[in-house]
Amino acid sequence: MKKLYHLSTCDTCKRIIAALDLSSDVVLQDIKNESITIAQLEEMQELAGSYEALFSKRARLYKERDLKNKALTEGDYKGLILEHYTFLKRPVLILDTTIFVGNAKKTIEAAQVALTA
Repeated sequence: MKKLYHLSTCDTCKRIIAALDLSSDVVLQDIKNESITIAQLEEMQELAGSYEALFSKRARLYKERDLKNKALTEGDYKGLILEHYTFLKRPVLILDTTIFVGNAKKTIEAAQVALTA
C-alpha cells in the first residue's frame, strides 16, 4: 500500500506533495476531511514504533492545553491524535512497510529516494 496522510490547507504539505512528484498509485488522504481511523493509526504506530513518533508537539492545541508539562503516555498520544487531526505530525507517507513521518528535510529526501527506487 502507498498512502500519504496530509492536510490540504497546509502549505508545507502542499510543497512536499509537489516535491515528491507522487505517482497515481499513491492514495492521498486529507486528514481534515477524512478522519484517521483507529486501524490506520495502529498501522502507522506499528511502522513508526510509537505513537509519540507520530505526535506533533508543534500543534497549536499542544501549547494551548499545556501538554508539555504533562507526562503523556502512549495511550495519551493515541487518544489525542484520534481526537484532533492537528496532533498528527504531517505528512505521513507509507510505502508498503516503510513509513516517513513529518517534514524534516532528511525525511523528505529519504521518501524521494524510496519513491524512485
